[in-house]
Amino acid sequence: MYHVPIMRDRITQLLQVERGGLYLDATLGGGGHSQAILDAGGRVVAIDRDDDAIEYCKAHVTGDITYIKGQYENAATLLEGVGVTKISGAVMDCGVSSHQLDAPDRGFSYMHDGALDMRMDRRQKFSAYDVINGYSEEQLTDIIRRYGEESFARRIAGAIVKRRAQQPIERTVELAELIRASVPYRKNGHPAKKTFQAVRIEVNGELKGLYDAICGIFGLIERGGRFAVLSFHSLEDRIVKAAFKEFATDCICPKRIPVCVCNHLATGKTVCKEKPSEQEQTLNPRSASATLRVTEKL
Repeated sequence: MYHVPIMRDRITQLLQVERGGLYLDATLGGGGHSQAILDAGGRVVAIDRDDDAIEYCKAHVTGDITYIKGQYENAATLLEGVGVTKISGAVMDCGVSSHQLDAPDRGFSYMHDGALDMRMDRRQKFSAYDVINGYSEEQLTDIIRRYGEESFARRIAGAIVKRRAQQPIERTVELAELIRASVPYRKNGHPAKKTFQAVRIEVNGELKGLYDAICGIFGLIERGGRFAVLSFHSLEDRIVKAAFKEFATDCICPKRIPVCVCNHLATGKTVCKEKPSEQEQTLNPRSASATLRVTEKL
């Protein structure tokens, strides 16, 4: 399977899919969430920057679905390009797909040997190789600490710079083993996990447009429609939480101002925050880090 959709049935249930309604899948991946919406009687417009995902879904997903190559940051413009200005609801899965992790030639995984790549859109020139071999020690320390929340960021960055001074670092396993040798033993998880996450986020600019993307997509949803977002680490979840909190808040003036001057009115209400069931986490260990938040348009 290209990708195992996380909380597939629960998300479809929470979206309250209406027959004939039009739903946005802002991160198509393997099409699992799209197919669930289609099976429930909805129509789908799906966005993904990865050609592999779109081609796979064209061959495997059945139903009334329109595919758009692009990034969710540009959802409103992309949908307008196919004549869509309003949607019944939306789902966004912020995680990297299982296919991307498991395909060695994509260079996302510290478990499989491949060229350092990590590009979700292969037309993009900038790759993990450029980050690892081109960033200064300070830049590497910053992104590993900020995007990977790695306490040994400076030590890892120093080891990378020292190694690449001898020859470029070109392979995923080479980088993973270098990191393993640079940090103390860890009981839980591979020592390279956080660094690989950080480099992937930097290569694809995953966090830079997330808040604006969530706000833009929410603006397209009709009254009563719902927006479900799956995040996979605290950095993503904080952004989702902040956006959903603003949707559900009337006054957003600074606390130092005694009287409201913003005239902001809540446009959404929080439906839920959930984690995958224990059963799902057992069947699909990659789901364990997922957090689902759902908001409803007022």
